[in-house]
Amino acid sequence: MTARKLPPVTEVAIASMALIVIGGIWIASHLPHHVPLGPAVVLLAASALLVLFNVVALRRVPDFNWASFFAVAKWAGLAYAITAGMLLYVFVKDGTSGGQLVVLTLSLVVYAIHVPLLIGFTVARYDPLPSS
Repeated sequence: MTARKLPPVTEVAIASMALIVIGGIWIASHLPHHVPLGPAVVLLAASALLVLFNVVALRRVPDFNWASFFAVAKWAGLAYAITAGMLLYVFVKDGTSGGQLVVLTLSLVVYAIHVPLLIGFTVARYDPLPSS
């Protein structure tokens, strides 16, 4: 099997998720008191930029099996949207509000986009295109 040159989608996704986790830990470590949001916002912005990088890099891959990617990513996206929604419900039920809730919500959005993208990429990279 000939190895194709693919962008570092997996590595970038892991870095993005690490930034999200670090931002979440930063916020959680300060609750229930005032949370300085600066570091969490910077980590969230960096993570969102990595998502954007992955989307653009993946879009530029020639002969990528998009049918396989979307077949897997849509169901993974549904599952991760549900888990992100449950986590958001827990944050709201726990009394998180204001800027803390906004940063946590946006972090969950990044999580719910990047993990399905990673799962879809992992499947599609090894699934050859059907012969035409």
